[in-house]
Amino acid sequence: MVENVPLLSHHHDGLTVEGYSRAAVQTCWRVNELKVLFDCGIQPWDFMGTSTMFISHTHLDHIAALPAYVSRRRMMKMDPPVIYLPDSAVDTAWDMLQMFKRLDRGAMPCELIGLLPGDETPISREYVVTALPTRHTIDSLGFVIHQKRHKLKPEFQGFDGNQIRELKLSGTAITDETRVPMFAYTGDTSPPGLDNNPVFFDAKILVSEMTFVAPEHRKEKIHKHGHMHIDDYRKRADLFKNELIIASHLSTRYSDVQVKRLVHKVMPEMLGGRMKLWI
Repeated sequence: MVENVPLLSHHHDGLTVEGYSRAAVQTCWRVNELKVLFDCGIQPWDFMGTSTMFISHTHLDHIAALPAYVSRRRMMKMDPPVIYLPDSAVDTAWDMLQMFKRLDRGAMPCELIGLLPGDETPISREYVVTALPTRHTIDSLGFVIHQKRHKLKPEFQGFDGNQIRELKLSGTAITDETRVPMFAYTGDTSPPGLDNNPVFFDAKILVSEMTFVAPEHRKEKIHKHGHMHIDDYRKRADLFKNELIIASHLSTRYSDVQVKRLVHKVMPEMLGGRMKLWI
């Protein structure tokens, strides 16, 4: 029996968020019900069966295990995975996989697809992933998963089943599509990554980074290097409409005890009990 690397898991309103994220160590996430992965700083054995991955940026703690993920799926005779990542990183990531192919003497079958901010990727009939521009030290993206819902247009309210069926057969568009942001992932970003993408504040579940929590750490230096501080959350407390905010990617400078103490000191109510520290 193969055991996973250390993972945490949290279930909220029908979605299970799994993974582990620590700055400069590893970041990997899965939303199991939606069959989608985010980042690949490490490759848990259980995650191997999920064939769609979105990579926020190519720092090693977010991409180092990509060759293992691709290779394991080949060895287990699974279909090649489809991996989405910032467009500027595609060629170099492909070169990396080809180098591992030479080292490993095994194929690296996969499809790498470059994304630009605003690109949309359907992952099922019901869900679509939108890439959003974030602010880091290299090209980076955040992602939001929208659920597509269809509501009968007001002018057809009250029609019976036969009338609705006839309209559909005639090719009449009888519904309006609405999109509900169910899950959002910022990856590594400084505050503009949130501020410039208000949908992050609206998603039912938000997974974001909170790398620094100590008061003595200088905000301008943190932001310059593409990260956020607990004070960035405090200042935006009224903007978070999320049902669940997972604060992750904490610096290894802190122990778990220190993180809890410092965060609860700044935000004792933990955004109305909606914030969960991923430690």
